[in-house]
Formats: sequence, C-alpha cells, structure tokens
Amino acid sequence: MAEAAVVERFLTAMAGQDWDTMAACLSDGIERVGPYGDVYRGKREYIRFISGLIPTLEGYRMRVHRIVAGADGQTAMAELSETVEIDDRRIVTEEGLVFDLDAAGLIRHITIYIQRPP
Repeated sequence: MAEAAVVERFLTAMAGQDWDTMAACLSDGIERVGPYGDVYRGKREYIRFISGLIPTLEGYRMRVHRIVAGADGQTAMAELSETVEIDDRRIVTEEGLVFDLDAAGLIRHITIYIQRPP
C-alpha cells in the first residue's frame, strides 16, 4: 500500500500546487509521458513544466476517484478527473494514470491516458 500512499501524496500536492511536496515524491530520473505523446524527463524539467502550467489553468480542480496499488509493490494506477474553465464553460477530462515506483518508493515513471467523449 506504500505505492498508493506516495501517489495520493503526489496528486494532493499537485492539486494544491505544493511543488516541493510533489517533487519529494519523484525520483530524480522521473519520466512523464502525457496523453499526446509529450515526454518530460528529470525532476527539474517535469516540475518546471507542471508548475508553469497548472497556475495558468482557470478554475483548475482535480478529483481523484480511486488509487489502486499493483500486486508487484512497484506500480499504482489512479483514476481522476481534471476540471478547467474555458470561455465560461467547465471542461472535465477523465483520466487514468499509471505510476511506476523505484526501489526507494519514489515515482520514476508516469503515463497518462485520457478518455475522449464520443
């Protein structure tokens, strides 16, 4: 269950724009692969990206639906939704994230998948 705890801490920190706590959950060699094939490598690059993006998203809110730990003790998955406001419209994006952890229990890889409405 430790892997679910670090993922929950990471997501809570991200939603709260607590970049130091978020960074403490990541390995130095983190690799984040976004839903459009965008890749960020290294803790500094990823934190720079996310801390520059989220504050610009009007009405940003994250709601975590569930976090499931993998049986191997090195993976976890999260289902969540992110909400932003664009042109006075609330846009909700449902997502699935897969996290791989290193031997120290830090997040070393994140892959993000989004659901697209029909």
